[in-house]
Amino acid sequence: MTAQVPATEPSSPETESTKTDHPNVAIIHGFIGSVMMLAGSFGVGWLSLSSYELRRIEFIMWLRFEPAGAVISVLLLALGGMLLVRSWLRFGQRIGDWGPQSRPYVLKAILAWGGPMCLTLPLFSRDVFAYIAQGLVMVSGLNPYKDGYSQISNYLQLGADDLWAQSPTPYGPIFLWLEEIVVRITGGQTEFSILLFRLIALIGVAMCIYYVPKLAELHGINPNRALWLTAANPLFLTNFIASIHNDALMIGLALAGLYYAANKRGVLGTVLITLSVGIKPITLIFLPFIGLMWAGKGASWPRKFLYWFMTAGLSLGLLAILGVVNGLGFGWVGALSTPGSVWIWYAPVGFVGLVVATLGNSLGLPGWSFADVVHTIGRLASLAVAVWLMFVGDYSRLVRRLALAFAAIVMLAPMIQSWYVVWLIPLFAVTGIRNDWQVKTLYLFVSFFMVYAISDQLDIWPYFEFSLSAARQIAAVTAVAFALYLIFLDPKTKILFRKKLTEPVPGELRIR
Repeated sequence: MTAQVPATEPSSPETESTKTDHPNVAIIHGFIGSVMMLAGSFGVGWLSLSSYELRRIEFIMWLRFEPAGAVISVLLLALGGMLLVRSWLRFGQRIGDWGPQSRPYVLKAILAWGGPMCLTLPLFSRDVFAYIAQGLVMVSGLNPYKDGYSQISNYLQLGADDLWAQSPTPYGPIFLWLEEIVVRITGGQTEFSILLFRLIALIGVAMCIYYVPKLAELHGINPNRALWLTAANPLFLTNFIASIHNDALMIGLALAGLYYAANKRGVLGTVLITLSVGIKPITLIFLPFIGLMWAGKGASWPRKFLYWFMTAGLSLGLLAILGVVNGLGFGWVGALSTPGSVWIWYAPVGFVGLVVATLGNSLGLPGWSFADVVHTIGRLASLAVAVWLMFVGDYSRLVRRLALAFAAIVMLAPMIQSWYVVWLIPLFAVTGIRNDWQVKTLYLFVSFFMVYAISDQLDIWPYFEFSLSAARQIAAVTAVAFALYLIFLDPKTKILFRKKLTEPVPGELRIR
């Protein structure tokens, strides 16, 4: 799994512009951006109807219930989020040499940028309110794989999205227990529950911070640059801290499992991956690759199949025990299709489905039935790619093969959320993101999804003249203008999206 070969990768723009040029400046700018997001969250972050005490605070009342306050909140959120993107890009330029001396700066950036987000109202997603509602389902003795949280009295008061109110939960048994524990501790009180769920997410963030550099070193990749690309990334921080997605714990456990499996501790690796599956079952895709690591380099096909069987048997056995303990069995299997039941226009498969549906409807045909076929083809194609990568490729590139298989699952789905992209970043970062089109693609993804999040998920009081549509338009115009400035006009950052690079990254190694 490791290599000690000098890099011939092209250099990054950050190494050509400056050499450790006052990275604290970028850290301070990013901190200001994060604080602006914190302030904006009080006006347009998600707040449940049951949060009476917060709604009575005079300053928050003005931000949420007066048009001027809402506009200021939108602008603070949009400008702060995009300033954070610029700070992340400039930080990479200011570090230059990713030697050991850069690690404290990266950790300082993560703390400075993520710290204010620990205090925000939930941003860009209402999933944390669904966690509370599902915890109430568990406490009530209902089956969350059969009973949606619409079964809970006054569930709309909790702030959960009505779209999923009658859907089975897509989460595994471990997270259902966490939801139940949180609700039992808090009695379902939203603010306290949000704090505990954020603490759970922070545990996942800490695991990512710990294991990303270790996995990078195993692959001969600069660990400090990998940590910057992953954990200091604005998408990572906003989705895992500000949005409080349980994906933080899911990925943290999965990275830990990968690390131990790569170090010949297959049982521990499989157990940790199984715990990750118990948060969200999507990480089942890790298991075949864990089995190959466990089998070892140069393993014969009979040995590979044996270890695939052992990995699957251990993992499914543990999940079966969990199912017996909670009395829900493998109910999560039937709920796996819940997130895939929707689509979005920027997902390639979702866009093709939209085109097919539009054309079909214009001809008097059942267009959306055809779109469902397109979506199914996309899912089947992603599974085919994943299976192919299980069988084809070098042992030394196992984690890269896993990254590509996971990317196929994400990119060929009809629905792609920004946190799905965050699943992929650590896997690619620890196996090497070259400083050419690869890192430029990451920059563009980060910019796009930050713009989209800023302009999509806003909590606007519906009963005054400033509408949700107007708020989204202001946010979109502000964020898009900032993004275009970064890409085309900013004399410091436009080079990141344009310049052709030829020199090696200092200290960088590469996989054989």
